[in-house]
Amino acid sequence: MPDMMGKMDIAFPHLGIYLKDVPQSITIGSFSIALYGICIAAAMLAGILLAAHIAKKTGWDPNIIWDISIWLIIFAIIGARLYYVIFFWDAYKDNLLQIFNLRAGGLAIYGGIIACVIVVFVYCKVRRVNPFRLLDTAAYGLVLGQIIGRWGNFFNREVFGGYTDSLLAMRLPVAMVRSRDITEAVASHIAQGTNYIQVHPTFLYEGLWNLGLLILMLLWTGHKKFEGEITLLYFFGYGIGRAWIEYIRTDQLYITGTKIPVSIVVSVIMIVFSVLMDIYTRKRLADGTASHSNPKSPEA
Repeated sequence: MPDMMGKMDIAFPHLGIYLKDVPQSITIGSFSIALYGICIAAAMLAGILLAAHIAKKTGWDPNIIWDISIWLIIFAIIGARLYYVIFFWDAYKDNLLQIFNLRAGGLAIYGGIIACVIVVFVYCKVRRVNPFRLLDTAAYGLVLGQIIGRWGNFFNREVFGGYTDSLLAMRLPVAMVRSRDITEAVASHIAQGTNYIQVHPTFLYEGLWNLGLLILMLLWTGHKKFEGEITLLYFFGYGIGRAWIEYIRTDQLYITGTKIPVSIVVSVIMIVFSVLMDIYTRKRLADGTASHSNPKSPEA
């Protein structure tokens, strides 16, 4: 591996991978399209297609997924952006127009999830659809969307962790990384005569973790005992993964006035909530006070 990297290069030295001139955008005619945005758009489409497929496979109307998807997309983006801006307000308070600059990144998945859950309950109240069944169906698409969407962070050279010399270590030219994401610990490992940082590719860790979670959710589908179980499995699995990954990230968002990473707090809440709700629901089923779900039943 060279000591000096090209400005647009990305490397994984211990895997023997050196990618030259990795673009952040593509140009079509006179238009420049950020690859971050393309990844997010692809993630949304793939997620909707998978959720619609799951709905059809389980005997439900896939049109419900297509019907709600536009609202989920709109409010997911709004929620994800608001969450990020609220917990990183110092970066926007003096230039409010930057709040609308999504090309630079800055979407927090937890904000999107919270917004989507609210949208699902409102939609189901109006349409008289079982919200827990809809959440279960949408959960598969959400995880797939997260797997694909994380590659937007790769092209943006963001969402990485501290210094590492592990197998998956990633090298990024300093000039292409936001200065606020380079901690003192990371900077201290920049060798003399080089122009790159070597860090944990946490976007990749999360993508791989979510791939494992999606496989587990698909395998668990046939063992589902009640509506909402797949959602609780997602909350539990993603919460665990996000908690440890967030811990090593250098771009953490903190609870205002503290040094407590807000996403770790949300992750812990998700884990505890999922465990308690699973125990509660299974106890009700065992006592005969709640009916078993039939995942293949077409009723809402």
